[in-house]
Amino acid sequence: MAFEGLSERLQGTLQKIRGKGKVSESDVKEMMREVRLALLEADVNFKVVKDFVKRVSERAVGQEVMKSLTPGQQVIKVVQDELTTLMGGEQSKLAVAKRPPTVIMMVGLQGAGKTTTTGKLANLLRKKHNRKPLLVAADIYRPAAIDQLQTLGKQLNMPVFSLGDQVSPVEIAKQAIEKAKEDHHDYVLIDTAGRLHIDEELMDELKQVKEVTKPDEIFLVVDAMTGQDAVNVAQSFNDLLGLTGVVLTKLDGDTRGGAALSVKAVTNTPIKFVGLGEKLDAIEAFHPERMASRILGMGDVLSLIEKAQASVDEDKAKELEKKFKTMSFTFDDFLEQLAQVRKMGPLDEILGMLPGANKMKGLKNVQVDDKQIGHVEAIIKSMTKVEREQPEIINSSRKKRIAKGSGRTVQEVNRLLKQFEDMKKMMKQMSNMSKGKKKGFKFPFM
Repeated sequence: MAFEGLSERLQGTLQKIRGKGKVSESDVKEMMREVRLALLEADVNFKVVKDFVKRVSERAVGQEVMKSLTPGQQVIKVVQDELTTLMGGEQSKLAVAKRPPTVIMMVGLQGAGKTTTTGKLANLLRKKHNRKPLLVAADIYRPAAIDQLQTLGKQLNMPVFSLGDQVSPVEIAKQAIEKAKEDHHDYVLIDTAGRLHIDEELMDELKQVKEVTKPDEIFLVVDAMTGQDAVNVAQSFNDLLGLTGVVLTKLDGDTRGGAALSVKAVTNTPIKFVGLGEKLDAIEAFHPERMASRILGMGDVLSLIEKAQASVDEDKAKELEKKFKTMSFTFDDFLEQLAQVRKMGPLDEILGMLPGANKMKGLKNVQVDDKQIGHVEAIIKSMTKVEREQPEIINSSRKKRIAKGSGRTVQEVNRLLKQFEDMKKMMKQMSNMSKGKKKGFKFPFM
């Protein structure tokens, strides 16, 4: 996950001050020295770091902290507040035109993931906001850009407007909006051309597209892996076009994350969305307070709940609860649960949203490999229907057959059977605990 190094450094620094009953100015000074180093190492803009440290220092030695009952915790709250402010304060909402369609112009340098992000954003608008977007192929210079957007359109079963690569992007954008009005699309997403660097020709063309379409949003797509370059690019585009938002891609990569912390402060343009992986649903609205919370190891329970609500089938969940209570939970149900968990995204990302997960015993340096789920699925799928329903009948010859069929070892089959048995025992205990309690009891893990 992005910010991992920064996260560890900041948490280590704040841990020293957390339980202090008294916090002196020298404590704050020492802590801010560490925070400053951590931010600079994470490639946060130097001026941004300087201002951040100054603001936190002033507040941390002020009345609100020194006179509070828990000064250590109060200092951490100050750091969290200022980190949230640094990234934009509140979540920045997506604009909606008074008269549809709402026009979003996607801009950025080549290689930042602009075309893919255009598809992801359209998918999010349809799935989460029940919108009807039209994708517009206005990048006529990059070979295969139009094909790429059309392929994404097919994958998403979404219309793509194109006039080929011999018509000017300005004309394409103009006709696309007419088409959107005719076909009652409420959003138009224009995928414009990128270059390997910012040049006058590119900017002139983008200005013309802006004049013709009068977009409600101009989003700059920036690769979070490029560090300070991302901030410079954002600054240039903002000066020339007047950006309304930034979409950071590859925030799930092994990045120092400084760009994300600097973009808003340097350009005064909010980060509106973040890309967190390859899949077409791997994009989410950016919440500064949630990201600050994650960086400081406090988890991000709200995002976790949203992911669960979007992924979990409610009827199936109720049916499963019934099975837990009647002790009729089988390997088939287990297989279904794994599929539901997989829908929520990579396991290490889900773990990162749990408060204090990095400090939990056994989880600190855990390498969560999604392949493990695949191994478990292979073992279960190698069982017969009867074996899945009555695992107690699985003897040594059956174990050998299951291991061979799944390409795993007998030890792994044994381990899974034991874990399943332990889980059922735990369910039985939970079921007993719930007996006699008021109706409407929910299992803690439901």
